[in-house]
Amino acid sequence: MKRLVHIFFLIITFGTQAQVSFTTEVSREKLGINERLKVEFIIDRDADNFKAPSFNGFKVIAGPNQSVEQSYVYGKSSFKKTYSFYLQPLKRGKLEIGQAEIEYQGKNYKSPPETVEVTAAVDNPNSPASVARSQMADAIHLVAEVSKSKPYLNEGVYIVYKLYVDRNVNLRNYRPVDEPSFKDFWSQNIDIDQLEFKEGEYAGMPYRYVELRKTILYPQKTGELSVEPLTIAVSVEVPTNRRDIFGRRQYELVEKTFSAKTRTFNVQPLPDEGKPFNFTGAVGQFDVNLTQSKNELKVNESLSATLKISGNGNLNLFNLPKLEVPTAIEVYDPERIDRVNTNASGMNGYISEKYTLVPQRQGNYTIKGVEFSYFDPITSEYKTKYSNSLNLSVNPDPNALQNNTNILASQDSTKNQKQQIISPDSQFKYIELKTNLKPKGSQQFFKSAIYWSLIFAPYLCIPFLLFIVKRRKNTTDSPAKKARNKANKLAKKYLSEAKRNIQDQNKFYEALERSLHNFLKAKLKITSAEISKEKISEQLLQKNIEQQLVDQFIGILEGCELARYAPNSSAAKEEDYKKAAQIISEIDKAL
Repeated sequence: MKRLVHIFFLIITFGTQAQVSFTTEVSREKLGINERLKVEFIIDRDADNFKAPSFNGFKVIAGPNQSVEQSYVYGKSSFKKTYSFYLQPLKRGKLEIGQAEIEYQGKNYKSPPETVEVTAAVDNPNSPASVARSQMADAIHLVAEVSKSKPYLNEGVYIVYKLYVDRNVNLRNYRPVDEPSFKDFWSQNIDIDQLEFKEGEYAGMPYRYVELRKTILYPQKTGELSVEPLTIAVSVEVPTNRRDIFGRRQYELVEKTFSAKTRTFNVQPLPDEGKPFNFTGAVGQFDVNLTQSKNELKVNESLSATLKISGNGNLNLFNLPKLEVPTAIEVYDPERIDRVNTNASGMNGYISEKYTLVPQRQGNYTIKGVEFSYFDPITSEYKTKYSNSLNLSVNPDPNALQNNTNILASQDSTKNQKQQIISPDSQFKYIELKTNLKPKGSQQFFKSAIYWSLIFAPYLCIPFLLFIVKRRKNTTDSPAKKARNKANKLAKKYLSEAKRNIQDQNKFYEALERSLHNFLKAKLKITSAEISKEKISEQLLQKNIEQQLVDQFIGILEGCELARYAPNSSAAKEEDYKKAAQIISEIDKAL
């Protein structure tokens, strides 16, 4: 039995030793885009002809480095050959380390693939650095500065990314590696015409700095909101301890990845105390003005009244108050005009709505001034501004009076006209006693004038019937339904505006975003102040809308926020336009 047991264990040991092990080991399964990854391919045989994978999504910093370990302990031998690489990730997401190949005794072996997750840049990367890179880390700093860390909801703040460089370091170039994500913010980049170095200080020491990017942010949620860092790769000439034959210091060209720290905003909600009933979400400092094109006009003559909100604040993120006019004046849907610029202080300029008014009766009319409420973040209180009233003097139309006079005169002349008296002998004189009758021919009903009249008469009546149905529908619709129809028309108008401005990326995505918001206000009966991604998802799911449709709608909104500041092609904008129209149609059908 002892011999059999020994033979059995020898067979197992021989089978185990005969099996070749070729594995892949990574130093970390999750790392930041500014960190480095060590990858090792290990085989327990003295194999040759190693072939590394392509390392898609990574930049090879060092490698392959080969090492061999062999030991013999208590009669048992072990062997290990290792091929190691140091990699720098180039993008975020789940990246795969492909299969390496090696040859042993005429057979090819492949290592198993490994997947690692690359996240946004971390604040304290733990990658190793050479002496030159250590000097470079002390000489260059990427800093994200914010104008205010505790803003109110919808208050404009800015974040600026500054690159501080030591005076002894020669900056060659830089390239962005990972763009920051402004989730839960309405954002817009401020164009920097030319990168220019300025003198400044960092940690109390003199440095040169350059502003790489500046972005205006309007928080759309309350609470702690984080902004992912900007990550860039910088190439500089770093001085070394070596000198040339003339005694001049030699420099080394080094590239290193830098990232600004994650910045967190503590967004405060707008206070409920003192909030006016007509508040629609305006935050900033504003003025309101109401003007008219003419003071005196005739009946059925048109004039224009323009309501303008000007100032500094979230001009594109709230609705204007409605103009109330007397019932004797017909009013048409307003035309919106935006003249908004964005700079370091936020949005400034004006937005306006131009109304077309047509008086139906003569008289003197007064259009009440508009009341506009907003929240001032400087004084932390609500304020209300009032516009002036409009006075109109409507005179009668002389052409209409002349027509009425002619009609009355015609009626009077008809009444005063004497009747002609016909004698009994001639009262039947108009009857023809001699007829010219002809027998009925062979003319058929088919293809006759009456035939064609009866064929086309129903079709000619269709426009008349549609007009009657539309008039009846307009008279029976409730005010709420009319408001929803109006918002639908406004959404279609903005979609048309986005189509016209497909060459201008900012205007295209702003119009597309407004059309989506107006569609929601029409269907969900919510105000602009209530619009947020969480509120939209909650309301749509309560309406039994499928989760897939909700995710697509939120994706389009987020795409509009991001696409305004990323380069895009006309074909991509055309695709975004079609997606927006399709998702609006599908949600409308589901509702």
